[in-house]
Amino acid sequence: MAESVYKVIELVGTSDTSWEKAAKNAVETAGKQLKNLRIAEINKLDMTVDGGKVVAYRARVALSFKYES
Repeated sequence: MAESVYKVIELVGTSDTSWEKAAKNAVETAGKQLKNLRIAEINKLDMTVDGGKVVAYRARVALSFKYES
């Protein structure tokens, strides 16, 4: 395997229906601007609560992409 360099960034995706959609939203939105996405790791899940009801899901995602040489 050739030597490579990767950058890891942290994103927060949101959804009003699920954590999975929140994480997917973060990765797919980043993918519109960043090339060579490699690994997405969910670091934290939380919810926004209003009036005793869950109104939004949030996923904090560490996303890596490869630097091009």
